[in-house]
Amino acid sequence: MKHRIVVLGAGYAGAFAAGNLARRLSPADTEITVVNAVPDFVERMRLHQLAIGQDVAFRKLADVFAGTGVRLRLARVTGVDPERRTVALTGEDGDGELAYDTLLYALGSSVAHHGVPGVAEYAFDVTGRPSALRLRERLAGLGGGGTVLVVGEGLTGIETATEIAESRPDLSVALAARGELGAWLSPKARRHLRRAFDRLGITVHEHTGIEAVEPTRAIAADGTSIPADVTVWSAGFAVHPIAAASGLEVAETGQIVVDRTMRSVSHPDVYAAGDCAYAIGENGRPLPMSCASAGFTNMQATAAIIARLTGSEVPTVGLKYYGNHISLGRRDAIFQMVDGDVRSKSWYLGGRTAARLKAGVLNGAGFGIAHPTFGVPKRKRRLATAPDRAGVRVAA
Repeated sequence: MKHRIVVLGAGYAGAFAAGNLARRLSPADTEITVVNAVPDFVERMRLHQLAIGQDVAFRKLADVFAGTGVRLRLARVTGVDPERRTVALTGEDGDGELAYDTLLYALGSSVAHHGVPGVAEYAFDVTGRPSALRLRERLAGLGGGGTVLVVGEGLTGIETATEIAESRPDLSVALAARGELGAWLSPKARRHLRRAFDRLGITVHEHTGIEAVEPTRAIAADGTSIPADVTVWSAGFAVHPIAAASGLEVAETGQIVVDRTMRSVSHPDVYAAGDCAYAIGENGRPLPMSCASAGFTNMQATAAIIARLTGSEVPTVGLKYYGNHISLGRRDAIFQMVDGDVRSKSWYLGGRTAARLKAGVLNGAGFGIAHPTFGVPKRKRRLATAPDRAGVRVAA
């Protein structure tokens, strides 16, 4: 029987991984199935653009994987049983199970509420397409003079605030930062960021933690009330509790603890990639939840899976974070390089050139997803062993 590889999630990590596996492994030996809750590939890095009303096209996963040999299963994952090697699913056809021999867990992350009262009820976010569309509808119905507060000074918060301010100059946009705006950037890049905020008319509330969200305002830790017809919550990400509930070893964050090859330290038939992987980078620190980390971890995971199945030496893919690329609307951006300790270097790129570079990154990622088996080798690798269904590997 064929070796069953199941990939959970078709985001940046899962979709790329499935394409790489299909590109390099012989279909005579392997069966690759991707499970995803929605039929489209959602470019998460463009969701703030979708939220403000821009046209963002989403590719159908059926078209993405057409002709690759990858099977697409549209369903929501409700559980994983690593002892039985099964995944519990629910979809249009009801509940069911999917068995695997190798599992790649790439379910990504969602917004982290941090237990702040009112966030779940009243705040908006851009971590998923449904929530971005909800924000889009709310902003479209907000008349001139309305107030928008973005909570969070990370990449998502900065990109969302500048996108809204540039596209809707009739709105009053503010950002609440727990610390100093752009404190992690180099001095020159920080000045560039502040000039962009001044140019776009964005008010910054520094050293302001939000302790509660209400329908028309947010309450800061010191009791200050900040008017907000719309509050956009971008104060971090959280992973789904499925991994922790399954018995897989997870970190305090709920991410799956993996070794250097992205293999679960508790269950060797499970790999993780993207935001749900607790992976240690070359600097000894956990990789941040980001698209860049999704790229590094999915390449390492697929390389390890292919090598182990074909009896080859497992290669090492670099796990080094190189920098941050921040959009500041459609015509401005910052590209900040970092050193091995993730400290910003003095050099940065800003303005239209950085914006064009960011557009190139987005377009390149989109092309890679749309052509998952681009450059298919004429000869695909055969498996060195074939698994029996009791979990014992026997010679092929």
